[in-house]
Amino acid sequence: MSTVTIQQSMRQYAEATPELKYTFFGGKGGVGKTVLAGAAAVAFAQMGKRTLLASTNPVHSLSGMLDQDVFGAETPVEGVSNLWAYEIDTKDTIERSKVEIREKIDYFLKFAEIRGRADEFIEAATMNPAFEESAMFENMIDIMFEDKYDLYVFDTAPTANARRLLGMSSVYSLWVNKMMESRQEAQQLRIRLSYSKKTEEEKDPLMDYLLNFQDRMANAKKLLTDPAKTAFFFVTLPEALPIAVVRRFINWFHEFGIPVGGVVVNMVIDKEGIHKDADEFVLNRVAMQDGYMEEIEKQFDSLIRGVLPLFETEIRGVEMLKRTAALLCA
Repeated sequence: MSTVTIQQSMRQYAEATPELKYTFFGGKGGVGKTVLAGAAAVAFAQMGKRTLLASTNPVHSLSGMLDQDVFGAETPVEGVSNLWAYEIDTKDTIERSKVEIREKIDYFLKFAEIRGRADEFIEAATMNPAFEESAMFENMIDIMFEDKYDLYVFDTAPTANARRLLGMSSVYSLWVNKMMESRQEAQQLRIRLSYSKKTEEEKDPLMDYLLNFQDRMANAKKLLTDPAKTAFFFVTLPEALPIAVVRRFINWFHEFGIPVGGVVVNMVIDKEGIHKDADEFVLNRVAMQDGYMEEIEKQFDSLIRGVLPLFETEIRGVEMLKRTAALLCA
């Protein structure tokens, strides 16, 4: 198998970061994010940490990989002590959000003395493609805030989606600050234009909501940007496009203050098992990977946490995950 210098392995990284609590695995679609997240979760559980493996990918695949239904509830993983898995169901969160939106819109319409139906605004809001993503973010931070486990491993969507998901705490913070400024200006204007001072004494549920939301996002951002507790691991293949994706998004994650834990190289062909008279296709693939492994070492250097082989079979079920975990944390 092609080799690169691993200055700090996944196990060494975990040992050097004893407070590590929130780990995320991402990368281009098809590079094996779910498998690597699962293998890391198994490894952490075997280290004695109560671990939750959770999927924030709208297209879940944990149940298929584990050969066990883990959709919609935190479920003990059969065959691995200290490990639970959970494919997050956003339906309840979306319905709950609709109720909250209805209450806020009803109040706003009444506050502004506008005649209208809240349903029309709710339909427009919830049809936005980002609404499910927002619900997923809400579910994710709910899980983090519950603080039930020693360590959390999140299998994220392809990197562009993960970028938006993890960046929401910063985006939301900016949005809430603007909303609060506008709300305060509107409230002050209404008081000045009112014939009575009763308005000053009225409770403002929208401002209460914004203040609570501001605190919630501040706490989320604090956790997601804490290098002692949080790390995002990129998964790549020895191929041009996955490498380019990781290189581009590492810079973005740094800009958002999300700590990058490192890079794991997946599906590397074991050269020792390849004969010189092997099929030309295989020899060409090996030569191609050799070239990209050199590029990976040059591009990511001290960030490389592990190199995993292309297995002879698909990685499915607990036993294959244990085998992968052993190699990842060798």
